[in-house]
Amino acid sequence: MSTRQYARLVDEWVTAVGLPPEEYGTHSLLRTKASIIYKATGNIRAIQVLLGHSKIDNTVRYLDVDIEDALTLAEKTEI
Repeated sequence: MSTRQYARLVDEWVTAVGLPPEEYGTHSLLRTKASIIYKATGNIRAIQVLLGHSKIDNTVRYLDVDIEDALTLAEKTEI
């Protein structure tokens, strides 16, 4: 499946459930999933790996979380 085909599917799903398609897309869903995993686990390092970020600062900015909280949680988590 191409990226464009996937984007069309997401557009169809969003429209089918009655949401405005201009507010939801493939990237916003990826960010949502990463945010849900982070909230459930508190494991910022795992999110960093899943998103392919080389720096944890990028992941923290991407998730819009407090850097000190994220680093404290990351230090407590072993991978």
